[in-house]
Amino acid sequence: MQSLPSAYRALVIGASGAIGGALVTSLRADPRCGSVLALGRASAPALDFESPASIAEAAQALSAQGPWHLVVVATGMLQGPTGSPEKRLSDVGAQHMAASFAVNTIGPALALAHLAPQLARDERSVFAVLSAKLGSIGDNRLGGWYSYRASKTALNMVIKTAAIEMARTHPRAVLAAMHPGTVDSRLSAPFRGAQIGRPAELAANDLLAVLDRLSPADSGGFWAYDGERLPW
Repeated sequence: MQSLPSAYRALVIGASGAIGGALVTSLRADPRCGSVLALGRASAPALDFESPASIAEAAQALSAQGPWHLVVVATGMLQGPTGSPEKRLSDVGAQHMAASFAVNTIGPALALAHLAPQLARDERSVFAVLSAKLGSIGDNRLGGWYSYRASKTALNMVIKTAAIEMARTHPRAVLAAMHPGTVDSRLSAPFRGAQIGRPAELAANDLLAVLDRLSPADSGGFWAYDGERLPW
């Protein structure tokens, strides 16, 4: 990450996942990175998006280790407690939709609310969340996957709105919603991810390369792993 200050401090939420783990590995291999903290359900402090209190507690516990120059929320849920994504409107159910929003929208939004104030104020900083192209309203041509699509669309709105507010206090910060593409991971495994997905290591490097190029003028945008700006 050439655009961040020397010895920059990074935080990856969802480090036990394929992309999150690959991001941690890539950042630790960067000689310019001063420290990388990996957070998840089993870390210390623990952070679980299904337990909102844990988000505030983790942020409070980490406050003395900041300010942060890079925070990446690398979490996501596609298959909920009731099984696969909804293929048709009649499949939509409250339990699956609530679980999708808890992990894909509410958890990242609370992480942003608690950790964005800890971003460096006088230096460049980046806060990125893993969204999905399926959350693009303008690109939706096939339908289906109601809860996943809607939860990622809502996440995009959180990023866009927060970017406007953060520009007032952190003018050098960049907030971004990122589409990693199809990656060989647990999330994509039921959907032929191992056959059509890219290695997580490649996805992580692609994402970091795009984030490295974004400027404060790009803050609040929705980007693909190849640098393409995606429609809302």
